[in-house]
Amino acid sequence: MKKLLSAAAALALLAQPIHVAAEQVEPVKISGPANAKGVTNVTVGAFNVGFIFESIDRTAASGGLMGAFGGTTKAKSELVGVTPEMMQAITDAAYADFVAQLTAGGYTVQPAADLFGHTALAKTKSQEVPLDINIALEKGSKGKATYFKPSALPSLLMIPGDFMGSGMSSMGINMSAGQANMALNNYARETGVGVIDVVYLIDFSQQKRPGAFSFGGLQVNSALSVSADYSRMTLIAPSGKQSVITVKAPVAVEGEFVEKSDASSGTDKALQSGANVAGGVAAVMGFGGLRFGKTRKFAFTAKPGNYEEGAAKAANLASAMLLGRLVALR
Repeated sequence: MKKLLSAAAALALLAQPIHVAAEQVEPVKISGPANAKGVTNVTVGAFNVGFIFESIDRTAASGGLMGAFGGTTKAKSELVGVTPEMMQAITDAAYADFVAQLTAGGYTVQPAADLFGHTALAKTKSQEVPLDINIALEKGSKGKATYFKPSALPSLLMIPGDFMGSGMSSMGINMSAGQANMALNNYARETGVGVIDVVYLIDFSQQKRPGAFSFGGLQVNSALSVSADYSRMTLIAPSGKQSVITVKAPVAVEGEFVEKSDASSGTDKALQSGANVAGGVAAVMGFGGLRFGKTRKFAFTAKPGNYEEGAAKAANLASAMLLGRLVALR
């Protein structure tokens, strides 16, 4: 098993160019930039790394992704082979790297114990660890993600905007996020120390794309990425106001991270094929309105060692990008 990137090694990689997996898309969106000015004394109140294990993507485009006759095409992807130990190791490595980059950027990082032992957080409870959330992805898509916190932080806290929940199950998490946000704001105001909140969502099904970072000597069959819109960094200033820097283009790393296979059953394929043929014949005969579509299931099996290294590298690049913007705002 390959070793995870150490903090020192990750810092050395900062000299390399950062690539975002998109063309002509702004890599970040910054809200409240003026609120970060002059803040140099900070603590990390939350650093959560989420892992997508299941995603259901739909398209109603004519013809569909896989040749459906005008119907909605649905692709269900599942990731297997990633253990809790692997996710914890990735999260711990990403957090250590983030703190190292934060310090190297000229910030004074106060111990987490000072924050979590303060009276402002006395009534703030940790979310369940690990935290499973049904998330709303892009329009027409949904997924399931599991979030981990670093071992160095005693609680898993989220603030509003850190995730986009799907369904009633996220209501309790939203309420807790509001309470945590108030507690962290109170701490920043009372101590004069800024609080940083980070959330990264790691996606596994991103395919090879131009501009992604590639590990030398590894066959490219897929890409891991820090997802756009669902990954961000928030600085709560001593004023109580926030600067939020959101990833707007996936930060991708290419490599041999997963094995992809078509998990659709033969029966499913036969039924869908028959329905689409019938729809096509009906359309030719002038009977419109038949929209059958197709469903495909894909299984992704993580490769131990490669998967952790790729995920940690994606987080490293995302941290470098976000902290680069934060330093410029200071």
